[in-house]
Amino acid sequence: MSTVMSNDSSANLPTPAEFLDSAKSIQPRLIDLRRRIHQEPELGLDLPETRSKVLADLDDLDLEIQLHKKSSGIVAVLRGARPGGRVLLRGDMDALPMPEDTGLPFRSKFPDRMHACGHDAHTSMLAGAARILAERRDAIAGEVVFMFQPGEEGYGGAPVMLAEGMPEIDAAFAMHISPLIPLGMVGTKPGAIMASNDDFEIDIQGRGGHASMPHDCIDPVPVACEIVQALQTFVTREIPATDPGVLTVTQLQAGTTNNVIADSASIGGTMRALSERTRSIMLEGLPRIVENIARAHRSTADIRLAPGYPVVVNDANFEAFARGVAADLLGPRAVLALDVPVMGAEDFSYVLQKAPGAMVFLGVRSPGSKRPAPCHSSQMMLDEDAMPLGVALHASIATRFLAESTG
Repeated sequence: MSTVMSNDSSANLPTPAEFLDSAKSIQPRLIDLRRRIHQEPELGLDLPETRSKVLADLDDLDLEIQLHKKSSGIVAVLRGARPGGRVLLRGDMDALPMPEDTGLPFRSKFPDRMHACGHDAHTSMLAGAARILAERRDAIAGEVVFMFQPGEEGYGGAPVMLAEGMPEIDAAFAMHISPLIPLGMVGTKPGAIMASNDDFEIDIQGRGGHASMPHDCIDPVPVACEIVQALQTFVTREIPATDPGVLTVTQLQAGTTNNVIADSASIGGTMRALSERTRSIMLEGLPRIVENIARAHRSTADIRLAPGYPVVVNDANFEAFARGVAADLLGPRAVLALDVPVMGAEDFSYVLQKAPGAMVFLGVRSPGSKRPAPCHSSQMMLDEDAMPLGVALHASIATRFLAESTG
């Protein structure tokens, strides 16, 4: 379904304001779940303790639960009182392998794990949405699929869950918290809203020797430096400015001491794009440039590309629909039209390849916070007053879509 149909079937639905009142009434529950998940962060696809916490929170709701076997994914289905369409709401559950420096009383118990990207809040808000929607089952025509997903942080949890089996859906919606957007606001845009990501590693093999006699060697260091410069020129000269890409070299390593030319050098980095066209240009161009520069210097290069997530593309019709619902909930001035996409990547992109939908950014910056730490910072914090807003937005999106798409 690529459009949202309008009729009068939404007349008896709870209003966004009513959903917000319900969400605020369970805010202590939302905070408790979020903080318990935050204290015991888990990484990757296997999140047994997180899954146990989520299942316990959903236990008293009449949901059809499917536990995935290839990951800790949970699929919970709420069946409405009448037949209709099917909409998916997604929340990711995994943390990052990094220390936490927030000083919060509920900070991570583990030295090198932290919920620095808000997935603890995503999970709690999705569980809260399931709760307030289950209370209004009689007003729902169709089904709501709650996708509790592990492994977003580089493990591809979404395609793992899709491959194991998910219900067919008509539309999909997700939120991502943003510490850079003020509390009470939502940021969104149609089309590409987050970038693709592909990582690379390059090993350059030369021939080492004494630093005073480079003519007897094949020095990999200038080869590596030339490759880095050429890759930057490649981006500015082969990638259209109107369809941008980012190529960043983040690692360059060689050598052991001052008077020895190393045998090898290594380069590592990442590429980001906002379209599959630019992504394909970069994936083709990097090996071509690296191999030919290495050959010109009589060295060799071993290139390893690690394909990441596709571009997150918001369906224009569904994004307009979601923007309208957010405006009804928060007020028109609270919906921020993003001028440019975020160059981070997200595996919700795989879900949006299966059905039209949208991802939006939920503002979690506390009033008065002038320099908030961004996502993936060891000092990232969020204002928990944003969580009822996220719950109400999930619930409003799901019910209104099902009502307006049911003839």
